[in-house]
Amino acid sequence: MLVFAAVVLFIGAVFNVIAWPRFFQRVAKDTRARDASGRPTTFWRVHFILMLIGLAIAAASVVAAVLLLV
Repeated sequence: MLVFAAVVLFIGAVFNVIAWPRFFQRVAKDTRARDASGRPTTFWRVHFILMLIGLAIAAASVVAAVLLLV
């Protein structure tokens, strides 16, 4: 059962590492991401924070998976 849990955590981590940066690239190209003077908008900041949280969860998942296997 521990191996199954570790595999699920690894899969979730891989998904977050692949999905969030690619999604954020699309957000950054969106017209709502920058104001008229080129500064990042709230739209950009919110999605940037969501990406950071997703990547932090991925890192925590990898650590938890490794600890389960040790």
